[in-house]
Amino acid sequence: MKIAVDAMGGDRAPEVVVDGAVQAARDLGLEIVLVGQKGVVQAELEKYDTAGLPLTLIHASQVIEMDEHPAAAVKAKKDSSMVVGMDLVKRREAAAFYTAGNSGGALAASLFRLGRIRGIKRPALSTIFPSETPQGYSFLLDIGANADCRPEYLLQFAIMGSAYAERVLGIANPRVAIVSNGEEEGKGNQLVKDTTVLLKASTLNFVGNAEGKDLPRGLADVLVTDGFTGNVIIKLTEGVAKFIKDMIREEITSRGMSKVGGLLAKPAFDAVGRRTDYREYGGAPLLGIDGVVIVGHGRSDARAIRNGIRMAAQTVENGVLEAIKQGITRYQQ
Repeated sequence: MKIAVDAMGGDRAPEVVVDGAVQAARDLGLEIVLVGQKGVVQAELEKYDTAGLPLTLIHASQVIEMDEHPAAAVKAKKDSSMVVGMDLVKRREAAAFYTAGNSGGALAASLFRLGRIRGIKRPALSTIFPSETPQGYSFLLDIGANADCRPEYLLQFAIMGSAYAERVLGIANPRVAIVSNGEEEGKGNQLVKDTTVLLKASTLNFVGNAEGKDLPRGLADVLVTDGFTGNVIIKLTEGVAKFIKDMIREEITSRGMSKVGGLLAKPAFDAVGRRTDYREYGGAPLLGIDGVVIVGHGRSDARAIRNGIRMAAQTVENGVLEAIKQGITRYQQ
């Protein structure tokens, strides 16, 4: 399987991207196509022993920077690493594309170069969300692609999320909930109320509302919301997790006996850290696009890049694109 990787995407590109791509090629046996400025990417590749590894490089002279206007940059920079990489997927010269670059640019490039799956109104960014489900996480979408939504968008997010949860995460008949400000039916804004009507009428395994405190409790496998709310949930969760981790470290190191207990509890702390670490998953699948696209954090390190590439391969292997197309067709019928 050939995965195209945006070598210029991310806060520390191309260094960490090349490092993660080399790991993916070596550990996962994937064929990696690095897309970026040949000189700087080749210089990074020469730091590693890549003999025999399935790694190739395609030159792209331009870069879509993090602070650029996404749509304008995609239109103006036709030879950017992001656009060239998307075109590889469009021409079926790569099975998927991974980038840790400008997320708005990734969305714009996906729409302009790959287009939406027929029948999909809006694509959605999605992510793993730690919870008390049997698998240890739920699947949350949208987390930033659509700040303003209509009920039919959220219904389609639920269809796409269910397909991904079933095919990639291995969850049979995933439970779907809509994020609201109360668990009782009838709670929520007009968007939530109108979407609930559509979800109840669908063939999805809809289990009702999930309010903020219930998101980590594992009451649903797929959590659906608009991109504004989803983005706030993700950023707040990341911030609180870091705050608690730092606070525990400070308390442990400030007391002599606590240091001993901290050493004994370190394996447990490390395990919790892995469950809440975005680097374990590597990126957010952009669902609804007619191609497999994974968008990573701008601050991704080599470990996150490697795992994001792995996620791209799993999405292809498990036929998520076809499952979404089938789900939308059933809904339309």
